[in-house]
Amino acid sequence: MIISLIFVGISALVSMRLRSKFKKYSEIRTSSGLTGAEVAEKMLHDNGIYDVKVVQGQGFLSDHYNPATKTVNLSPEVYGTPSVAAAAVAAHECGHAVQHATAYPWLTMRSKMVPAVQVSSYLVQIVLFAGILMVQAFPQLLLGGIILFGVTTLFSIITLPVEFDASNRALKWLDSAGITYKQEHDMAKDALWWAAMTYVVAAVSSVVILLQYLLIYLGASRRD
Repeated sequence: MIISLIFVGISALVSMRLRSKFKKYSEIRTSSGLTGAEVAEKMLHDNGIYDVKVVQGQGFLSDHYNPATKTVNLSPEVYGTPSVAAAAVAAHECGHAVQHATAYPWLTMRSKMVPAVQVSSYLVQIVLFAGILMVQAFPQLLLGGIILFGVTTLFSIITLPVEFDASNRALKWLDSAGITYKQEHDMAKDALWWAAMTYVVAAVSSVVILLQYLLIYLGASRRD
């Protein structure tokens, strides 16, 4: 419980830092003057992608690429703003579209895991809770919960190279396309780094919690 609370605290701090960075860089206009939507359209076209639409979504930092509908969904703060933060986020999401178009292996693997993760996410808390309560009499139930949690943990780990690669693609393109220059490029890199840290914290937290459950199961098994 204490370890879980520590990671909750770390996650909250990283999220606060990300929001602070986004707000700061949202106030700095790029030299190109392109909005997030225009940046996204240009990056897609520069990579030969014409079947992906750029649309405005809702919610703060709700930006994402949807491979099922082939849409780059940008939050209002990104879609219509010609800022460093908007350019960085828009290019990052288009980085996922480029991954999809080029069959990037880690993204392909992650996409194939989605159905299993959806089932695991639905069942894992119930099975783990029941497994902890019945660990002495029926430790196999806890093992089932550990396997389910392991699926979501693996998913969070596989997400890391997907996110870092999308950011690397974004930063290289922003530089080569002349969207951001030296100082602006460094700001975009900083913003995307903090965004990536949210995934790193989530993955590390998931691994640590998984190990905790595994130790509980092994302890119960030894007593048997």
